[in-house]
Amino acid sequence: PAEEKPAAVEDALEAHEDVLARAKGEGISTAYELKCLVVNDVLQRQIGMGRYQWYLFVLSGWGWMADNIWLQGIAIILPEVQRELVPAGSTNLHVEFATLSLYVGLILGATTWGILSDVIGRRLSWNITLFIAGVFGIAAGASPTLVALCFLSGCIGFGVGGNLPVDGMLFLEFIPKSHQPLLTLLSAWWSLGQLLASLVAWPFIIRFSCDPTAVTCTREENPGWRYTFYTLGALTFVMFVFRYFVFDMQESPKYLIAKGRDEEAIAVLQHVARVNRVTLDLTVEDLQRAVRAELGDEPQLPAKSAWESVKEGMTTFDLGHVRPLFSTPRLAVNTSLVIFIWGCLGLAYPLYNGFVTLYLTNAGAAFGDTSLNTTYRNYAIFSILGIPGSLIACVLVEWKGKWAFGGRKFAMALSTVLSGLFLFLFTTAKTEPAILGWNCATSLTENAMYGVLYAYTPEVFPGPHRGTGDGLASCFNRICGLMAPIIKIYAGATNASAPIFVSASLFVVASIFMLLLPIETYGKAAM
Repeated sequence: PAEEKPAAVEDALEAHEDVLARAKGEGISTAYELKCLVVNDVLQRQIGMGRYQWYLFVLSGWGWMADNIWLQGIAIILPEVQRELVPAGSTNLHVEFATLSLYVGLILGATTWGILSDVIGRRLSWNITLFIAGVFGIAAGASPTLVALCFLSGCIGFGVGGNLPVDGMLFLEFIPKSHQPLLTLLSAWWSLGQLLASLVAWPFIIRFSCDPTAVTCTREENPGWRYTFYTLGALTFVMFVFRYFVFDMQESPKYLIAKGRDEEAIAVLQHVARVNRVTLDLTVEDLQRAVRAELGDEPQLPAKSAWESVKEGMTTFDLGHVRPLFSTPRLAVNTSLVIFIWGCLGLAYPLYNGFVTLYLTNAGAAFGDTSLNTTYRNYAIFSILGIPGSLIACVLVEWKGKWAFGGRKFAMALSTVLSGLFLFLFTTAKTEPAILGWNCATSLTENAMYGVLYAYTPEVFPGPHRGTGDGLASCFNRICGLMAPIIKIYAGATNASAPIFVSASLFVVASIFMLLLPIETYGKAAM
């Protein structure tokens, strides 16, 4: 006779009658899917959104903030580095190589930390990335040559490269379905990273930099960019201290379930419940009964200890976390399109934003204004406009109107095509207010776009392989970003607007493919 199901299990399974077909179609073991239905139900109805998740929202947000702090931090200091570390008339050294090196590090970081999070757990990646970025960020401020700066920039990228795929995924796996839109709001921290970088750099560079009309200058005349790096590195290291020493970070319960470590998963959920000051009555037996009630005595994955998972991950390599992302035609098309879209945006975004201070400086010179204060004031202004972009994204992802408009795909496509349009219009600007205005509009829509994309990507990948999927998308994003400095150096040498035209075109192309994604995650709980 079939074993009676617990009430919470009964309710969870009744809400997902297609669970078996869905598990098979998404490359997930049926036992994992059934247990996650129970965990999601417990997160929604018993644990709720409490203190633990709000702490995690802030600390994961710091990881996203650090990613953009360094993307923008390096972009901000390029004009000053060029005057100090690039000899006048040099044809072999280009200041854009610092951005190129950062992206090499970001590729390695996204791949390494994303895949490791599926193999040995989310917590290690979450803890170590900001430590690496903080230490090498401080060291980069003392760079004696451009080569040294490029090497240290790559090390920074290796650290922060894991923050976007890992931090968002970890946050998603601890929150109830009703609060999944907060994953989109997490992108507000990414916007704050750009603002913080601009506010730190602005006073240092305008007060401690050489004459902007000078072709070259010495280290003693130009310490502003170094002070900027010391400060940003110290801030990143403080973030690491809070995440590692102050907050008691737990391993993801869904990762533990995928590894057959049900007892540890229950212990994690009990810890979260205690922090949230609620009572949790879920037991390991409840999870196992949920599987037996649906599948009988079907064999389950054997439990693996943390050390066994680490040893296995370090001594063997296979495509066990990649193949399930392409296990059905529908999932294969969706995964391929997601990676392609990340690639388009990986080139489009840094082609403009990675060199924005150079564009602003050149634009100011065209109007007779070479003031550093004007350049960095304008940069700070449109950095502020990125924050409401994230708030707009939160509204768009939960709006579903007539004719199937709304949801994640529509919100992504709309904000992306507007970003491309505003960049096209920026190239036509003939006045300083027009330049500032189109930059503000672009900043608003770009951050809305990334806010939705950062939410959609971890939602659409199956839980046991989520880190790998996020890592592959982020890795391809950074690989394409490698081409941005090359296009800027060579295409920008003959036509200053050429890189911006390429960037705008890629935004438009990406928006079209967003509408072609076969899977919509609106209204679905992440597994």
